[in-house]
Amino acid sequence: MRAIFVQIKCEMGHAYRVARAMADTIPELSEMHSISGQYDLMGKFYLEPDRDIGLFVVETLQTVPGVKDTYTLQTFNAFSATGD
Repeated sequence: MRAIFVQIKCEMGHAYRVARAMADTIPELSEMHSISGQYDLMGKFYLEPDRDIGLFVVETLQTVPGVKDTYTLQTFNAFSATGD
């Protein structure tokens, strides 16, 4: 599995509804956070190695009602305090 982080800009007043809808319907979602700044939400998603990131974002995330814009970050390596 590989992780991607997606920042999500929502229609005014819809951020919590978008977060709840994604949490309830998208199995690839690991965590969803409300954030400050230009975007309203940031989600961490785990995709299979052969899964097309662009199609996932466009067809799965951007079609959720209330989503206005997305910004995707692809990850390479994960580091933790335990040295893993």
